Amino acid sequence: MDTSRNDLLGELAGDAALERSDFLVQAAEQLHRFLDANRDRLSELGGLTLIDDDPDYLSIAPDLTFRSRTRYQDETTGDWVSETEVIESAGELVELYNPADLYQAFADAAREAAGLDAGPTAADDLMGEAGVAPDETFVGAGGDPYAAAADEWAATRPQTLDADTEEGAAQRLYDLALEYQERSQRSEAGLLDDFAEAASNLSARLGDLIVVDDDDERLTLTAGAGFRAEVVPEDAGGEWRTLETPEELVEFYDPTDVFGDLADALAEAWPAVVPSGELEIDEEADANADDEATAEADDSEVEAEAEAGDASGDELIDAGEDGDAASRRGSGGTARE
Repeated sequence: MDTSRNDLLGELAGDAALERSDFLVQAAEQLHRFLDANRDRLSELGGLTLIDDDPDYLSIAPDLTFRSRTRYQDETTGDWVSETEVIESAGELVELYNPADLYQAFADAAREAAGLDAGPTAADDLMGEAGVAPDETFVGAGGDPYAAAADEWAATRPQTLDADTEEGAAQRLYDLALEYQERSQRSEAGLLDDFAEAASNLSARLGDLIVVDDDDERLTLTAGAGFRAEVVPEDAGGEWRTLETPEELVEFYDPTDVFGDLADALAEAWPAVVPSGELEIDEEADANADDEATAEADDSEVEAEAEAGDASGDELIDAGEDGDAASRRGSGGTARE
């Protein structure tokens, strides 16, 4: 590449980094001025919940510190994990959130707390129309922003159910199992949808990739459009059914298996994508599996020979016993004569 071009790109990157740093400093100062100007209002309100869209949550306490909480699904365990973070400065906050979105969140939260419809301002006349006096304030639950945040979080958690009879408990548990099955399927469908979006450019470059090809199922990662499958359900009388949406796919597939099968298919088609360390481990595992299979075969052969030997021994014993009996019968006959 031309050296002058590298110099231009380096200067461009350096200027962009400086501009970003300058923007963050100015945005932090502007947000700090906004918070300082509204310190008394926020204190009197007892804090304010700015964002409460599962899984994202952001609130501000009367001391102008923020609480941010996110929920995500651990790709390894499949469990949902919640993380709560205390953000103490405006500088930290603008590193995590777009300043424009923050101001919009303040505006929306204030209107919602006031019972107002979304609008450009919260002017006195609009508040009057909503039945809210201009001098009214909004106090958080119990006056404690931390308790209010905890109450709101608890409200999103599942209730503990109970029943008076065994049959009632079984009925509620049955309904709950179906409800959580639907929720699980929606969550799994979301994973497949997110993956399809993230992988669209990559899959478009590779083209259609067959992931599974069996007698009763075919799973394909299509070019730029996510997964597609054809299956033969057990109750379909041998007729194929096409699965095109994530919601249809999760009726038959576990996303964990889908992603694992895709990784295997990619490794088979492009062995170079597998890190050498993992390849050595796989080869060692295959070798161990072959050794175990050989050992099992040898053990089976030994057992078969042993069983054959036991059978032969039994036959010899039976033959000897027959001979002894014949001899006894012969001797007995001679004596009687």
